[in-house]
Amino acid sequence: MNAATYAGIALALLATTAYNVGLILEKRALGQMPTLDIRRVMRVVVSLLTTRAWLAGFALMLTGLACQTVVLTFEPVSVVQPVLASGVVLVLVLSRLVLRERLRGNEAWCVAAIAVAVVLLALSATGTAESHHADPGSMAAVMIPSIAIGLLVAVGSLRTRRPGAVVSAVWAGAGTGLLYGVAALAIKALSGVLVRHQTPAGLVTGVLSSPYLYVLGGCLAVAMLLFQAALQAGRASIVIPVSNVTGSTYFIIAGTWLFHEHLPASPGKLVLRLAGIALAAMVVIALSRQAPEPVSAPVGTEVAGGQLAEARR
Repeated sequence: MNAATYAGIALALLATTAYNVGLILEKRALGQMPTLDIRRVMRVVVSLLTTRAWLAGFALMLTGLACQTVVLTFEPVSVVQPVLASGVVLVLVLSRLVLRERLRGNEAWCVAAIAVAVVLLALSATGTAESHHADPGSMAAVMIPSIAIGLLVAVGSLRTRRPGAVVSAVWAGAGTGLLYGVAALAIKALSGVLVRHQTPAGLVTGVLSSPYLYVLGGCLAVAMLLFQAALQAGRASIVIPVSNVTGSTYFIIAGTWLFHEHLPASPGKLVLRLAGIALAAMVVIALSRQAPEPVSAPVGTEVAGGQLAEARR
C-alpha cells in the first residue's frame, strides 16, 4: 500500500469513529425523550430537532458521514468499507460503558461473529483502484428494489411498537441497513462528480443535476427517522451492529459490481471475501431467531388503556 492508501485508511477510521460515537450520543438522548411515533413524521422531526443532546450526536454523525464521502473519492470500496464497518467494535465498547447494555443468550457469540466477519472482509481487500462511474440503468435496477425491501422490513418491525409490546431490533437494523447501503451507493456515485469536475461552478452544477443527490437525501432522511425509532426501542449493541454490517455487506456486494471493481484475484482473498459475506448473513439470521425484546417506555410516557399517552405533569 502507498502513502495515499494509508491516509485513506486513517480518514476512514476517523469517519467511523465520529459516526458511531455520534450514534451512541443519540441513543442516550433518545432514552430521555417521549416515544417516537413513525406515523407522525413532523412530530418526530420537531422532537429531535429541539433536543440539544440529540443534535450534538447528530452533528458528530454528520461529520463522520462527510469524512466518508471524501475518502470514497480516492479509495476503492473494498478498502474503505471494511474499515468503516470496524466501528462495530467501538459501538459494543461504548454501549457497555456509556449505556450499560448487556448482551444476553447467544447474542455475545453473534456479535463476536460480526467482528470476525468484518476482519475477513478487511483481509480480502485488494487495494486496487476502480471506476467512479456506474451505469444508471443498473443503479436503478439495484436501488429501487433495495429501497422497497428496506422500507418493508424496517416499518414492519416497528409498526406494533409500544410499551409492553415486542420489537425485532434485528430486523429494524437490517431494514435501515439496506437503506443506508443504498445511500452509500449514492455517495459513491456522487464522489465521481468530485473527480470529473475541477471548477467550483462545474462541481455545483454536476452535484445539483445528479439524481444521486436526491436519492441520497431521500434515503438518508427516511433511514434516519426509522433508525432513530429502532434505536430508541432496541439496544444499541444490537441495532447499530446489525444495521452497519447489513449496510456494509450490501455496499461491498453491490458496489463491487456496479462500480466495476474486480473480485480479489488471489484465491485466498476471494475465500476470505465470500466467507465474510456468508458469516455476516448467518449472524443476522441467527440473531433474528432470538426472542424479540420488550419495548420499555421512554421518559415522559405511560401506558393508558393499552395505548401510549404522554404523562401529564
